[in-house]
Amino acid sequence: MIVKKRIVIITLITVTLLLVPLIAMQFTEEVKWTLMDFVVAGVLLFGTGFLCEIAIRKTKNVKYRIAICLAILIVLLLIWAELAVGIFGTPFSGS
Repeated sequence: MIVKKRIVIITLITVTLLLVPLIAMQFTEEVKWTLMDFVVAGVLLFGTGFLCEIAIRKTKNVKYRIAICLAILIVLLLIWAELAVGIFGTPFSGS
């Protein structure tokens, strides 16, 4: 029961975060996200939350939990930055 509740919370947080650019698109021309942008962002955000949930559930040591979740968040930020502006210059870069 608690696991389902946590998954619902992760989903609600993901949807809430995705509402920010959706609402911004209504008021300015500077935010131009496509459906694919929302899908990729949703997968990244939900995946990060889900992986942190798995790490919290499977790891007993609190220090390891924090370290694993921090590593997952750093990977999220690096992927997000690469997709947005291309800090590594891969073919997936946004610039």
